[in-house]
Amino acid sequence: MAEVETKTKKEDLEQIKNAEKKYQSLIEKRNELNQIASQFRDERDMLNKKRNELKDSVDACKKERDKLVIKMREHKEKRNQYQQQAKELIDAKRKKKGDVQRNLPLRVEEIKADIQMMEYEQETSIMNTRKENKLIDRIKLKRREFAEVKKQMDKQQLIEVDLTDTDKAITELFKKADKEHEKVQKYYGESQKKHEEFKTLIYEIATLIGEANKKHKKFIEAREEAQVNHDKAMEMRSKIVSVKRERIQQYQQSKEILRSQNLKARKELMDTEKLDKVADESVVALKGGKKITLSG
Repeated sequence: MAEVETKTKKEDLEQIKNAEKKYQSLIEKRNELNQIASQFRDERDMLNKKRNELKDSVDACKKERDKLVIKMREHKEKRNQYQQQAKELIDAKRKKKGDVQRNLPLRVEEIKADIQMMEYEQETSIMNTRKENKLIDRIKLKRREFAEVKKQMDKQQLIEVDLTDTDKAITELFKKADKEHEKVQKYYGESQKKHEEFKTLIYEIATLIGEANKKHKKFIEAREEAQVNHDKAMEMRSKIVSVKRERIQQYQQSKEILRSQNLKARKELMDTEKLDKVADESVVALKGGKKITLSG
């Protein structure tokens, strides 16, 4: 019986020992996962911080680009105004001279102005491929028309056109238009560079957001797994405490039983000793002729 009880106690202790090892393992795993979660959180926060810094750069870049676009549009408007004024002067002069066929040089200048305006539009306007192809076709047609009129002008005797103030004004307007166009091209090129820089920054921000979202997802997963291990560890600790408490209670009960048994045995022993004493006294009494009694 004693051997069975000893074996049972040994098995209980072994189970508790294994449970405590499991508990410690869960705690270590929880701590490890919390550390991993913290690393992912820090990496996520770092990416978000970098994204916010880039956002400031994006805003600044966008403002610079928009300023350049405004300047480009201002000079583009001036250029178009000069072009329109030149065309109006050409038209007025043509009306004075009568039949356009007799004023081929003016027609050549008019076609040239049309071609120039369309080329300006192609160089400085943002358009889709379809629209740009249509514009290119129009330019080609205009150039063919220019070549035909020029050919006619070369073949026929040129009609003398007085070089009046109108001619000088037309030439001057074209010069001004050319200068404005140079500025349009300048600001257009600078605005395009800023726009490309803007797009690059936007792409970087999008990449950072994607990476930050991945880090956040991993952070949540690690934290949730750490919580699972924590819950298991707490459950295991609760079981260990319950088992230990139960063993203490059993020990106390066994101790109480043993104490009761000792008291009982001691009492029985004392009663035996008393009976022996009474017996001895009875023998003495008998020898002395006294009356025998069992009272204490």
